[in-house]
Amino acid sequence: MGYRLRVIVLGLALVLVGCGVKKQVVQTVVEEPEDETSWHTCLIQGTRATVYRNGEPLVSSVVLQTVRDSMIVISVTPVLGMEIMRLEATPLEIRGFDKMHGQYAEATFAEINRQLRPELNWDQLQEICIGELQGNERMARLFYTFGDEFIEVVLEYGERKIDVPVKVYNLPTARYQKIDISRWL
Repeated sequence: MGYRLRVIVLGLALVLVGCGVKKQVVQTVVEEPEDETSWHTCLIQGTRATVYRNGEPLVSSVVLQTVRDSMIVISVTPVLGMEIMRLEATPLEIRGFDKMHGQYAEATFAEINRQLRPELNWDQLQEICIGELQGNERMARLFYTFGDEFIEVVLEYGERKIDVPVKVYNLPTARYQKIDISRWL
C-alpha cells in the first residue's frame, strides 16, 4: 500500500470509530450564588496578631482554623511555623496550651467571663476566627480587661479559605500540667 492510501485508510478508520462513539448527555450545572453563611470550614493562615498587655506589644503569626459551630483552633507560631501556644475552643469550653512550659488550662465561657470584660461567647469567638467582624474587614481590633489587666488584640487577617481541610483536633492533655485559667492568660 502506498503512503497516500495508508493515510486515507487511517483517516476513514478514525471517522468510522468516531461515529461509533456513544453520545453522552451533558448536563449543565448552574452554580448557585455563594452565600457567606454556607461555609463548613474556614482556614486563615498568615494572620498577624499583636497583643498589647498593659502597653507591652507581643507580635506573632497565627493560624485560625474553624469548623462551623463545632471547634476552633488558634495556633500561635512566632518562629518558622513552630507552634508554641494553642487555643482550642468548642461551644462549651476553651483550652489553652503553653507548649514551651508544658502547661494547659481549661474553662467554660462562663468561668472565663467572671474575669473578662466585655464578655465573650462562642458566636463572637467564631466571628473573630473567620474574619467576619465589622463588615469582613481585613483587620480587627479588640479590647478586653482580664481581672486588673488591660488587653488589646489587633488581628491583621491573612487569606481566608472556605471549605478546605483543616486540622482541628484536641491535643492530649497527659503531657501537660494543668493550671488555673487566670495563670495561663
